[in-house]
Order: sequence, then structure tokens, then C-alpha cells
Amino acid sequence: MDLGSTGKVALVAAASKGLGFGVARALARDGAHVSICSRDEASVNKAVEQLKAETGADVMGVSCDVRQTESIQQWVDATVARWGKIDALLVNAGGPPSGSFKDLTDAQWQAAFELTLLSSIRMIRAAIPHMKDGGAILTVTSSSIREPIERLALSTVMRSGVAGLVKTLADELAPDGIRVNNLIPGRIDTDRVAQLDQNTASKLGIPVEEVRERSIAKIPLKRLGTIDDFGAAGAFLLSPAASYITGATLWVDGGSMRSI
Repeated sequence: MDLGSTGKVALVAAASKGLGFGVARALARDGAHVSICSRDEASVNKAVEQLKAETGADVMGVSCDVRQTESIQQWVDATVARWGKIDALLVNAGGPPSGSFKDLTDAQWQAAFELTLLSSIRMIRAAIPHMKDGGAILTVTSSSIREPIERLALSTVMRSGVAGLVKTLADELAPDGIRVNNLIPGRIDTDRVAQLDQNTASKLGIPVEEVRERSIAKIPLKRLGTIDDFGAAGAFLLSPAASYITGATLWVDGGSMRSI
């Protein structure tokens, strides 16, 4: 299916690996110009070369700390200097650390706010002035916005704020032709999920393989998702093919969410 992304300019945050890389690859395969960022410059450069080799697309990468307004602006400015506009933005960042509420400090709450919620606000605020002909914004959150996950209080609270931001901006930006949606990963085979599984295994005193098997047993499709599963959904929602979808949340979870 041609999503209509050929020649579109897409910003994809936290895209040197994992979920962001999956979305960047899907957009590049559909012909978009893709600008990716990550905090680690070497990782960004490696991801850019891989995307170019695999897709033949026009790809650039910038080292960016999404917790810093100036760093985000530099990424946006570099992208606009190269291609003159922005058509799509994937808002993404690494997840806050796990921990029980009673053990979390003010500093950890503040850091989670900066990483997850305020970074989303800052990325969107920097990008929208360059969406002169409309565009699409997509945030990445978590199933915890509907079903809180044990020991992920920081993620649950901050990502719920991002979900509220999506609904707010879907209304506010619609007159400008800018769509805003939310994408929720289930158990996708990423480093983040592997680390969470390891944390659970350590807490329960069982092998990490057993934790993984228990997780898969709860998924109706009986497998972990891949970053390409997630990337395909992300590329669709960021593309003109989804031109009548805004304010929506899509789960890429193999059927794990049972709520109606």
C-alpha cells in the first residue's frame, strides 16, 4: 500500500533503535525524507547509515537530548534547513525507570516529567510552526494509560499526561490541518522490554526466560511484536493515508488489551 509519504519530511525522535527506528524505517521505505535523533551521536550515525542502506531514502541524524529545549530546536532547525518544512513528527523518548511509589524521590518525579511529558510538549511546540501545509503528530505512550502497570508509576502518570495532551491538541490544531494521534506498544521485542523482564525476574527470583514465556502466554497472538509491526502502524498514522484520523489511540499489542 502506498501511504503517500513520498517526499514528506518526518522527524522521528529516539530513533537510533527500538520503536523509533521501526517507525523511521517504515517511513523511509515509503519514500519519506526522515530526520532521526538520539542522545548518542555514534548510535544516530550508525542508524542513519543502516536506514540509507536498507531503503535508499534521504535520511539525516542529529544528536539531541529531548529533555533540553535548545537541543530540540537545533534538531528541528537542522531538518528545516535541509528540507524546508516538516510534515510529520513522532514524539518518542526512553521510558522512566521502574520503582514503587513509596520509593520514588522528588528528583525522580521531576526527571520523569522532563523526559516524558515536557519533552513531548517541547517537540510539538518546535515542530508546528513548520507545518505550514498541515501535518501529522504521533505520540508513543503505553498501555499503562488505561491499565496501570506494577512498579511503573512514573511512566503511568507522565504518559497519561501525554494522552491528555493528544486529545487537547487534536481539537486545537485541527483548523491548521494538523492531526494528532497516540500509538501504544504492547510487548514489543525491544531493549526496554528486555530490561523490564530482567527487573521482574530479579524481583521474583526466576529466570528471565520464564518471565518472557509468561508474558507471551497472555498475548492472544502468542508472540512478541516486532519493531516493524509497530513501525508500520506508526508510518500509517503519520501519512496522508490516515488523513481523517485524529485524536485517536491505536494499540499495537497482539490483542493484549481486553478493555472495550
